[in-house]
Amino acid sequence: QVRLVESGGGLVQAGGSLRLTCAASGSVRGMGWYRQAPGKQRESVASITSGGTTGYADSAKGRFTISQDNAKNTVYLQMSSLKPEDTAIYFCYADRFSPTLQITRSWGQGTQVTVSS
Repeated sequence: QVRLVESGGGLVQAGGSLRLTCAASGSVRGMGWYRQAPGKQRESVASITSGGTTGYADSAKGRFTISQDNAKNTVYLQMSSLKPEDTAIYFCYADRFSPTLQITRSWGQGTQVTVSS
């Protein structure tokens, strides 16, 4: 498995911005972000493949941008126009192929994002 280190969470007012960063300890096939709000299930936010193909949840479209630096095995999530409902713990993940060509997923420890109204 690859080790992931997240940073960038914090407290921000509604309408503000934050940038999350997730650095992987090795090369990966794809990375992305999930989030989990209190009392809710974990949900996908955004993803990006090593080739740069991105995907977004409807709640993130137009407000969040995922990007990567392949040389650094790092993914970023730029979040703008934040809303109180974006408050959650944000988890980074990374996918890579195992020796048997199965995709294995590693998770970061999570970073708290709190948006005040």
